[in-house]
Formats: sequence, structure tokens, C-alpha cells
Amino acid sequence: MTQIILIRHGETLWNTQGRIQGHLDSPLTQMGFTQARILAERFKSEEIAALYSSDLGRAYDTARCISEIKGLPVLSQPCLRERNFGILQGVQKKTLESQFPETFRYYQSHDPDYVIPDGESLKQFSQRCVECIEKLVQEYAGKRILVVAHSGVLVSLFKHTLALPVEAPRSFVSSNTSVNVFSYQNGKWMLEVWGDLSHLHGGKSLDDDSSDYTGPVVYQ
Repeated sequence: MTQIILIRHGETLWNTQGRIQGHLDSPLTQMGFTQARILAERFKSEEIAALYSSDLGRAYDTARCISEIKGLPVLSQPCLRERNFGILQGVQKKTLESQFPETFRYYQSHDPDYVIPDGESLKQFSQRCVECIEKLVQEYAGKRILVVAHSGVLVSLFKHTLALPVEAPRSFVSSNTSVNVFSYQNGKWMLEVWGDLSHLHGGKSLDDDSSDYTGPVVYQ
């Protein structure tokens, strides 16, 4: 059995501003770095075969905190990036409908094949994430690896594991530095742990991507 520990990056400036990040980036806040350092301590004595990260700064900087504790290099992978939200990137969620009414309307339909202008469709994004992660678990068969990525990446594997359609609405949260554990054996995925924040001991985890937006969930 191969085990993958999939983690969302720490809090970012744009998380606090409610902006869509996608392939753009914003720095970790002071809280985000604190979350990442506490997270790293959690894995100090655990056996990890490899440490992977999205190549976007917010994930890489979170992974770097773990690297400093574990002594493992951070292996960056562009295929672990968040969904490309194209023209919506950098925009505050609350202004989407007024700034991009047509795109907003199509996006709100949850059509898995709808490609955001200059971006990706939900189906394209999900396939990219699952294919990328499955390559990693095959490379590290029988071992345990840690991957720092983004909310959308976590949700893509969650839905794939539970055989949910990619367009299924979210009724769960994905918080900053949440720990999510999946296992892979004989071509099948199993979800072992979802949304574990015990390392924060009641500390703040600002963004769950669902509490402040009444339209479709926009992963970051």
C-alpha cells in the first residue's frame, strides 16, 4: 500500500482579501508561515519517503518549512498547481458577477466542460491533478509521501476517490494547512483522513473556500 499525505498551503494575502489565486500567486501571511511551521513540527519524527509541492510560491513556501525540519528536498511539480481560472484570477470573489457577468453565468452552471477564458475547465483540471498524483504513487509504491498543493487539488482527489462527479457541489471544507491522507493499492484509492487540523490546537485557519461566497465555490 502506498500512502499520500496531501496538504493545503498556509494562509495567503489573497485568502484574506477573498481573491481568486489560481495560477497567480500571493505570499503567505505571517499567520500562514506560523501555520506552516507548526505543521512541519507535526511531521518531525514521521517517516516520509519524499516531499513534493506545487511550483506556486504559496505551496512551495509551505513545503519549505517542512523541508527544513525533515531534511528532505522540495520536489516541485507544475502539474500540482491550482486550477487555472484565466480571466478571473486576481479578482475578488464578491465582484465576479458584476465584473464578468457572462463568464460568471457559465461558470455558475457547474458545466465540467466549460473552459474559463484563458483558463481550464473543471474536467481538464481534475484529470491533470489525478494523473499527476497517480504517477507519484506509482513511483513510490509501498512508501509514504507528502504533497503540498491547493484546495482544488485536494478536492479533485477526494471526488475521484469517492467516485463523485467533478461537477458535484462541495459540502465540505478544505482549510489552510489541513492534513488529508489517502492510500492507494491495487489501482484503488481510499480516503483515510480528511481535514485534520489538530496540529493547530485551536489556532486560526481563516479560509475554507466556502463560508463567504454564495455563488459556486472557487478553489484557491
